[in-house]
Amino acid sequence: MIQTVRKAWGIPELRKKIYFTLLILVIYRIGSAIAVPYVNTELLSAYLNGMSTTILGLYNVMSGGAFAQATVFALGIQPYINSSIIIQLLTVAIPALERMAKEGGEEGKKKIQSITRYATVAIALLQALGYFFILQRGLNGQSMLTSDSVWAALVIIVSFVAGSSFLMWLGEQCNEFGVGNGISMILFAGIISRVPSMVGNLYSGLVSGAMPWWTVLLIVVGILALVVLIVFVNDAERRIPVQYAKRQVGRKMYGGQTSSLPMKVSMAGVLPVIFAQSIATIPATIGAFLPAPAEGSFGAAVLGAIDNKSVLYLVIYFLLIIGFSYFYATIQFNPIEIANNLKRNGGFIPGFRPGKPTSDFIAKVLSKITFFGAIYLGIVAILPLLADKFSKASIGIGGTSVIIVVGVALETVQALENQMLMRQYKGFLE
Repeated sequence: MIQTVRKAWGIPELRKKIYFTLLILVIYRIGSAIAVPYVNTELLSAYLNGMSTTILGLYNVMSGGAFAQATVFALGIQPYINSSIIIQLLTVAIPALERMAKEGGEEGKKKIQSITRYATVAIALLQALGYFFILQRGLNGQSMLTSDSVWAALVIIVSFVAGSSFLMWLGEQCNEFGVGNGISMILFAGIISRVPSMVGNLYSGLVSGAMPWWTVLLIVVGILALVVLIVFVNDAERRIPVQYAKRQVGRKMYGGQTSSLPMKVSMAGVLPVIFAQSIATIPATIGAFLPAPAEGSFGAAVLGAIDNKSVLYLVIYFLLIIGFSYFYATIQFNPIEIANNLKRNGGFIPGFRPGKPTSDFIAKVLSKITFFGAIYLGIVAILPLLADKFSKASIGIGGTSVIIVVGVALETVQALENQMLMRQYKGFLE
């Protein structure tokens, strides 16, 4: 990775792209420190510290802590991510959108992108309204707003929506003029910004004696092992051999080649973990908005059972990850369509007849691969929660964050390598 960045830095054009990407990230971090007016950030931070096990805590992690400070970029890039996922699912469910994506070519992709932008603004507006109502409701009945006027409400809501829309535009600019993966890079920067806080927690726990040195060492080694596992599985794939029959077109002979059909183990990426975490935290989110039950009561027992450190939560979380992994793999990879494309192009899998036998074999392989990928995602997501459960200091970073950080780093290095390879071919041809 360091070698790739060093080589890319030696190419003037790529150096400009790296500078532009760093500028985008600096703008993002500056915006994450500019607070929206009319909000008492001290009360808000105290409120969200008690909501860390809810979906609001997830939003705070994804925004790099900006959500708890009510900054201009408090909503982060989440509205765009939600919009992209929704449009992707609707593309499968609505035939018109599916035709636009598959048959529309470049124009169709632009229309889908335009729909995604409008949906992002709509989702950002809904989230900004919800955020405002939380601020208005306040902590223990005390409003977290310094002004209850209509003007203050308008400024807060418009600032949140404008900040989210501006982040979407920054991501697109990074795709066009930077090294690429703009949205992922912004998400990456937000999560990385919490690493100093994590290191501070470990250090303070070590100094105060709350955590023995061997516990800190185990946590560090565990995180490094987790990174190694993610890197290994991220590149792992099952390659199904494909043979193309020879065919004559005019005087030329085509086909007769051997290729492979790659199927990644981690096909769904981090999305199943995000879906599962959002749904698993719904009960805790609802409980957090209800009055606190008396200690030892049935309500207190229920809240303890749905806490993110309880065994019930961990089991449900793990099962949801497996379910969403299968769901997303089914959407992303259609065995019948793949089998039809192979048959149309004169390709076949050795030992299986074209058509239904081929699609059944691909579906069987897909099911096995998805199972291993789901187990991997579940382990990566559960391990940090178990470490928090059995250690006396909070690590401050979850499995979702680690997968995103490592995945974005690998994608960025690969993008740089591809751009350097293109320039090498260009120089060779010239």
